[in-house]
Amino acid sequence: MKFPLMKNNLLQEDLKPVIELLMEKDPKLTAGPKVKEFEEAWSEWLGVKYSVFVNSGSSANLLCLALLKEKFPNGGDVIVPPFTWSSDISSIIWMGFNPIFIDINLSSLALNSDLVIKEIESNKNIRAIFLTHAQGINGLDKKLLNYIEKHNIFLIEDVCESHGVIVHNGKKGGTFGDLSCFSFYYAHHMSTIEGGMICTNDENSYEALRMFRSHGMVREMLNINKKNVWVEKYQDLNEKFIFTRPAFNVRNNEIGAIIGLEQLKRLDSMVKKRARNFELFLNLLPNWCFKDFNLEGQSNYAFNLILNEPDRELMENLQFRLEKNGIEYRRGSAGGGNQMRQPYVRERYLFSDEDIKKIAPITDHVHFFGMYLGNYPELDKASIEEIVKVIKG
Repeated sequence: MKFPLMKNNLLQEDLKPVIELLMEKDPKLTAGPKVKEFEEAWSEWLGVKYSVFVNSGSSANLLCLALLKEKFPNGGDVIVPPFTWSSDISSIIWMGFNPIFIDINLSSLALNSDLVIKEIESNKNIRAIFLTHAQGINGLDKKLLNYIEKHNIFLIEDVCESHGVIVHNGKKGGTFGDLSCFSFYYAHHMSTIEGGMICTNDENSYEALRMFRSHGMVREMLNINKKNVWVEKYQDLNEKFIFTRPAFNVRNNEIGAIIGLEQLKRLDSMVKKRARNFELFLNLLPNWCFKDFNLEGQSNYAFNLILNEPDRELMENLQFRLEKNGIEYRRGSAGGGNQMRQPYVRERYLFSDEDIKKIAPITDHVHFFGMYLGNYPELDKASIEEIVKVIKG
C-alpha cells in the first residue's frame, strides 16, 4: 500500500527508555511511578487538574459512563451522535442508559447544536451529552457550550482522535466537559501502543475513576481522609482489599507511560503538521467535494473526502481509482459509518431505513458518500498532490 490509512507513530528514540527499564535487574512493569508521571504531564499539557491512564480509549469511555451511572443509578437518556466510534454508544448501553441519536453538522462532523437543544427542551429524561470531537475538528460550538453551562448539563467529551484541537479562548478540547476521554491507539496523534486517558477537574470524580480502573479498591484513593472513612467503616476487612463498587481492571503499565512521555514531547509539532496537511488537501480538492469544514483550531486526524451530492457512480469510480493507485481509505468517514446502521444498534432498537434517514440524514449522507484517507505528519506536499490527482481522475 503506497499511502496506507494509518502509520505507526513510534520512533526508535521512544523505545530507548523502555529498553533501559527492561534491562534493569528487577524492573517494575505494572502501573507505577511512570504512570503517575505521565498522568501529571498530560494534565499539565491539556490544562486540567486530574488524569487517569487506562488501557484504551474504549475503556475510558466505559469508565465515564460507569461514573455517570453512579450519579444517575436509575439510568435515563444520553445524547450521542451516530457519527462516532462504537464504544461510545456501547458504553451507554452497557451502563443501562438509552442512546438518543442526534444528527451532525457537516462542517464540524459533530452534534447539531440546535437539534441537541431542541431535544433537551422536550425530553426531561436527558442525563448527559456524550459529544465527539470528530477527526480533529472542534465539535463544541459557543451556542451549545453556553446552553450546557447555563443549564448545568453533564458533558462528556470524546477527544479520542482530536488531541490538541482548540475549542474556545485557546483552551483545548477535553477541558470543557465534566469528563473527557482520549485514545493513544498506535495511529492516533500520539501513541502508547494501546492506551487511553480520562480527564476531569473534579476531585471526587478523579478518586472514583481511580477505583473504577482498579477493581474498585479503596487503596487507589489518594485522599487519606476519604480513604479512612471506608477503612473505619469496614474494620473486618483488610484495608488493602476493600472493594467499594463493582468495577474493572483497565490499568495501563509503565511501558505505555514511558512511551507516552516520549510521544508527548512531539505532540504539538505533530498536531501542527496534521493540520497543515489537511488545509493543503482541502485547497487542492475538486469542487464536487465538500470543503467547508470548521478549520479554526483543528488538529486533523484524517483527510475527509465527502461528496457534495449523492452520486453512487462517482463514489464507485473514486474507490476504484484509490484502490488501483494504492491509496487506502475508510468508507463512511468513520469507524463503521452511521452507527445507527450497525447491528448492535439497529437490531436492539429496531430502526428502519426510514427511521435512520429521518433522524440522521447528514450522517447517512456521509455513510454512503463519504470516506477518509490517511493523514500523518510525514506526508509531504508532493504526496498530498499525488493523492488529490488520483481523486480528480
